[in-house]
Amino acid sequence: MKARIGRDLTELMLIPGLSGHEDRVRQAIAARLTEAGVESYSDPLGNLITTFPGDPAAPSVMLFTHMDQLGFIVRKIEDDGLVRVERMGGVPERALAAQAVTLCVAPGQDVAGVIANKSHHATTPDEKYHVERAPELVIDTGHGTRARIEAAGVRIGTPVVYRPNVMELAGGRIAGTSIDDRAGCAVQLEVARALVARDGGPTVHLVFSVQEEFNLRGALVAAQALAPDIAIQIDLMLATDTPAMADRGDMALGGGPGMSLYSFHGRGTLNGVIPHPQMVRLFEETAEAEGMSLQRSAQVGVLTDLSYVQLVGKGVAAVDVGFPMRYSHSALEVCDLADLEALARLLSAALGRIDGDFALTRD
Repeated sequence: MKARIGRDLTELMLIPGLSGHEDRVRQAIAARLTEAGVESYSDPLGNLITTFPGDPAAPSVMLFTHMDQLGFIVRKIEDDGLVRVERMGGVPERALAAQAVTLCVAPGQDVAGVIANKSHHATTPDEKYHVERAPELVIDTGHGTRARIEAAGVRIGTPVVYRPNVMELAGGRIAGTSIDDRAGCAVQLEVARALVARDGGPTVHLVFSVQEEFNLRGALVAAQALAPDIAIQIDLMLATDTPAMADRGDMALGGGPGMSLYSFHGRGTLNGVIPHPQMVRLFEETAEAEGMSLQRSAQVGVLTDLSYVQLVGKGVAAVDVGFPMRYSHSALEVCDLADLEALARLLSAALGRIDGDFALTRD
């Protein structure tokens, strides 16, 4: 299983899919579902959905993860061919200078570029510690004129992402672009394969959602249509086992899957998730029964689609589960394949424990 998750993750990370432009990723995931004997469909927003019918007496479940990644949108092309962009999602501007990028024109026609960084020999002492904001950045593709780069297919509105990249690290760890949340997609694909072979259990809707990095609303559309009783989101958990993160919690890479007990954005978007106690109990009891560790997270500054999905209809019993990840939103994020494998097993086992007696009452 771990090798298959690693292959899926690697291949999906090499496919660009900026928020609102996830088509290539969706098509690749749909093809993998078809290979597993699973039919799927897309809604008008681009979410990829498949349903495994189950016990009508049991609460229905929507398990979801997002396909998109953050990046940029072309906003202007200068006469000299240099490209100016607007930021899409929470791109860390201090990590952008000299990064390689891909301007996504079409499969086989994408344009390579590099974010310009002023030559060190000409940098003044004050400039050495200055971080340029996204609107100040320019991308150099080498074309030299606006006419040439436009002839290559680049226009205002062209999506731009970090150049897709994957690096195998020691100990089964992997670095790559858009581990957030292609790792979640790889895990959910593994859950789909397990659901094909299951005997009994609740109705499960798997959703590979769009536009999470843009406005956290892609999965909301699917939830409105599917009206689940339970919503479980797969996403990253901030690993806190590096010096810069040591005071933020107790989430270790390689320490197994995690569960969020509290999330709150707090910066402009006043929303978050306090999970339903029955869902917390479900995952704690499942982890204990399966003999696996379950790490816990409580973070301010973190937000997922689940914040909005939980408010659909009369309210949805919600919980965020995920995998530890280092260096979020950087060009190279890092995860451990063993954590992804354990998360897939945990989710499959937890879904199997939901039956007609599974109560969502608070009392």
